[in-house]
Parts: sequence; C-alpha cells; structure tokens
Amino acid sequence: MSAARVVLWRHGRTRANAEQRFQGQLDVPLDEVGRAQVAAAAAELAALEPAALVTSDLSRAADTAAALSAVTGLPAVPDPALREVHAGAWQGLLHTEITARWPQTYAAWRRGDDVRIGDTGETRGEVARRAAGAVERHAAAVPDGGTLVVAAHGAALKGAVLQLLGLAVTGWSVLAGFRNAHWAVLVPVGGGWSLAEYNVGPPGGGVGAEG
Repeated sequence: MSAARVVLWRHGRTRANAEQRFQGQLDVPLDEVGRAQVAAAAAELAALEPAALVTSDLSRAADTAAALSAVTGLPAVPDPALREVHAGAWQGLLHTEITARWPQTYAAWRRGDDVRIGDTGETRGEVARRAAGAVERHAAAVPDGGTLVVAAHGAALKGAVLQLLGLAVTGWSVLAGFRNAHWAVLVPVGGGWSLAEYNVGPPGGGVGAEG
C-alpha cells in the first residue's frame, strides 16, 4: 500500500436514482442535480490535494471524476473493474417492479444476503472482491504518502469497503448506503485498512441525494 489515504466517492444523482430505478451497469448519465452535487463535492475533495484519480468507465462515475479533474488538472484513469454491480434482469426496473417479480430474492438482497441478483447478475461477494481488488491495485501505484480518489458506485464502493476492512458481505446492513456524491476515507493501518470517514459530503450535499 503506497497511498496514505483512499477516498471512495460515489457518483452524483441520476434520473434513475431519482425514480428509484435499479441501474446496475446501465450507462445512465448524471442529471442536473447530480452535476451540481459533484461540482460541490469536487471543491471539497480538491483540498485533499489528490495524487491520483481513477473512475469506473460508466458515464455517471466518469463525469463525477471529471468534476474533480476540472479543478485539479488531474487526469481520471478509467477502470471497468470499478463498475457497479451487474444486476442482470433487474437493470432498468423500478424497485417496486423487482419486488413484485422477485420478492424472495429482492428481500434477501435488501437484508444483505449474498445472493445472485436478476437471475444472471453478480452476488455481493463478487462485486466486493472485484471493486476492492481494483482499489488495492490503484492504491499500490500511488506515490508514497499520496491520496487516491476513486469515483464509482454505491454497491461497488460499499462492497469494497467491507472487503478491504476484512468484514463479511453478510454484514452489509452494518453500513448505511453511500449517498450521491458522498465519500468514505480509508487509511492504511498495520498492513490493512481502517475506516476514517464514511458518507461525508459537501455542505448542503444531502439535498436531493439518494442512498
């Protein structure tokens, strides 16, 4: 671990977030509220003087990272391993529609069980290992003492936090969901990671935030 701090930053709001629609890996852009959220968050994160910036290649995360690039000049490196959980047949559906068609699986997902979603989607464990592996790989490439910012998605980031802290994904409900344009901070401790901050956002950043 070379990075002295890793900031895990969820993308701003999208229309699908506002509609309570399960996005998964669908490429849904930020809405007007989301663009304002990430601009406000970028102003706060720039003060951390990040040394590296990586992002999911989905546009809502890439555009979130671009807001920080605009104020720091730091290029954002895309990485498909940071994509949101693949939700199979659930992608694009309202949560109410998923509840009606997959009541047992959706209830299990909501309580934190490690189930495969949308028939052919990922499990929590799979997305957690995928996203955490990407975070560790990028953190190792940061110059010693630098700060890494990772722009990605709610489930992917929450899974990564649990995995990096050595916690089982069955403890999913221990942590609240990431809010739009909010972030967590991990710092290295004794060969592992410690959670220093969670669900932090800019002043007024909770307005219109989903999560």
